[in-house]
Amino acid sequence: MEAIQDFFEEKVKLPSPPAVALKILNAVQNDDNCFDELADIIVADPALTARILKIANSSLYGLSKQVESISQATALIGTQTLKNIALSFVFVTKFQKIDITGFDLDLFWRRSISAAVAAEIIAARIGCRDTDIFVSALLKDLGVLILFLSDPASYTNVIDSKRISGKTTCHVEKEIFGFSHPEVGSHLLQSWNLSEAIYGPIFWHHTKKPDAPHRTSAQVLFFADKISAMYHGTKSNKKSKEVHEWFMEEHGLSTDEVDELIDTIGEKACEVMDLFSIDPGNMKPFSLIIQEANEELQRLNLSYEQVVLELKQAKQNAEALAIGLKEANNKLRELAIRDELTGLHNHRYFQEQLELEITRCGRYKHPLSLLLLDLDFFKKVNDTYGHPAGDHVLREVGKALSSLVRVNDTVARYGGEEFAIILPETATSGGKVLAQRVRRGVEQLQISFAKQSIPITVSIGLACTDMTAEGMGRTELISKSDQALYKAKHEGRNRVAF
Repeated sequence: MEAIQDFFEEKVKLPSPPAVALKILNAVQNDDNCFDELADIIVADPALTARILKIANSSLYGLSKQVESISQATALIGTQTLKNIALSFVFVTKFQKIDITGFDLDLFWRRSISAAVAAEIIAARIGCRDTDIFVSALLKDLGVLILFLSDPASYTNVIDSKRISGKTTCHVEKEIFGFSHPEVGSHLLQSWNLSEAIYGPIFWHHTKKPDAPHRTSAQVLFFADKISAMYHGTKSNKKSKEVHEWFMEEHGLSTDEVDELIDTIGEKACEVMDLFSIDPGNMKPFSLIIQEANEELQRLNLSYEQVVLELKQAKQNAEALAIGLKEANNKLRELAIRDELTGLHNHRYFQEQLELEITRCGRYKHPLSLLLLDLDFFKKVNDTYGHPAGDHVLREVGKALSSLVRVNDTVARYGGEEFAIILPETATSGGKVLAQRVRRGVEQLQISFAKQSIPITVSIGLACTDMTAEGMGRTELISKSDQALYKAKHEGRNRVAF
């Protein structure tokens, strides 16, 4: 959990829970008989009131008479159920319209709502008395959203690696981030002071037989996720087999009963999506999906051997495509953080990395140094030898800087003829030594262009967080380095100042 806490502190500005959700939770926690207080909170939001009445009257609850008021809904479906319906709408509304490029938010909520409906129906069928199961299932994959928002490039890598390797999402997440989305989602909801009955099963929802508290609820979420994926994901046949085996072996249902339950979940999920203003897309009853697949196989009239060959070829094509997409994504990510001329990290990456290192050095009380470098009389190089020669000099200096620093140091092109080097775990004394090494290394470069030798030197400004007792933020560290660079140039160039 410490690693996840560090992740939230370093990479994510922890989202705050919706204010209405906090009011609802406080009302229920303070008094189990809080009908009036809960009703007052909901009625104060007309849009929320309308949505709750719609879902209370939907086939999901199958009430015998029309619900016309929140107080009537409370009496008919109970405080806990009313609380969970309200929380569901509040949380979906909060995360439904966030600006998130490269992530299919509609698909995310289609899967989440389908899983929530599935969990509610499964729990009722097997006698699981968990009044919070709908909310738990709805929010079980919230960690995916948080991980993507924190680092879109790395999570895209998760998706690519999962597709190519065949490993589970959680397995790949742990390889890349060090933890999985159930852990992140559970931690977030716990930090919001939601009930353990909600976040506890989420932590285990990708474990088929968890040996942990909330075991039955976690199992319900596990199979609700499978059913949701049957409608909205891939490998539906494999998931269908697993779902059928569990219901038949553990709960004594027949094949027809399981098929009917899965179809019921699909029908009710479409209805509930409409209540949440989510487009169900081309979602069909699962029995119809299987029927269409069987009809297609009959139409093709392929032999068993032909089917195997077709599947093998399709798998090879898919793997090749996935590998190609992964390589393309990696190249795009590199292009986004690299300077086109020198191949060094660009200004944007430098700013992000410096902010990250500042946060780390503040937490662990370790020093951090920054070098800003400026090529001396670079305009004269362009005027004398031409701009192509100037570009060549920038590339050669960039290569030299990368070879002169340590593996964990970050070299970036700051702009024009300016470069920057971030030196983690480096105090002022170590920064001076490394800066002098860089200065001498550039001075000794033998740069030639069009058979002409081009001498070059560099002025360096050094600043370190240990120069003041209070330390320095990113902006101040850059400012101090820039002042030192100006001092180095003013004092004659080809020198280090701090």
